[in-house]
Amino acid sequence: MHELEVRWHEAVGVLGGAHGPADLVRRYAEPHRGYHNADHVLAVVRDVTVLAEADHRTARERAVLTLAALAHDVIYDGKPGDDERRSAEWARDRLAGLPEADEVADLVLATADHASDDPLTCLLLDADLAVLGADPAVYERYRAAVRAEYAHVPDDAWRVGRAAVLRSLAGRDPLYVTPYARARWEDRAKANLAAELSSLGDPP
Repeated sequence: MHELEVRWHEAVGVLGGAHGPADLVRRYAEPHRGYHNADHVLAVVRDVTVLAEADHRTARERAVLTLAALAHDVIYDGKPGDDERRSAEWARDRLAGLPEADEVADLVLATADHASDDPLTCLLLDADLAVLGADPAVYERYRAAVRAEYAHVPDDAWRVGRAAVLRSLAGRDPLYVTPYARARWEDRAKANLAAELSSLGDPP
């Protein structure tokens, strides 16, 4: 069984269910995914688990976070907002009957604009951005993978759009909301964002 499925079944089991989405692995293996694939999702699952443990979250809360992490990019067509809405609906459908279904879907929806006042949601949002605080070699692989997903976009348009995204992220102070994430990733993330902005000819 693929680790995606193992993680899903374990989390659903904690919540007292036995729901198994047959299409989870297939969706994350879609060929157009350069970055938003199984590797990214599993990294988010691992990172949100660490953050949840550091924040002393209950087993139920950790299971909800795991399911939201697994579902948050399950629909990915490069359409911001629509992808998250459809992923949330996918999660709600696959978890039908569980009291936590709506909670998981709401967490997935929050990844659309990456802003929330809810402490549990902030754990997921910080985990989703953990790659920004990776060491430079890992960050470069992330950058190249994202560019590959937008290979159809001409270089000039890519530089403009990517710089806008990076400036928005770099302008957040702090970038990471939760204390453990901030201590672990903030400084490196700001350095990575500044370096990529500079490489685009748009220094911060």
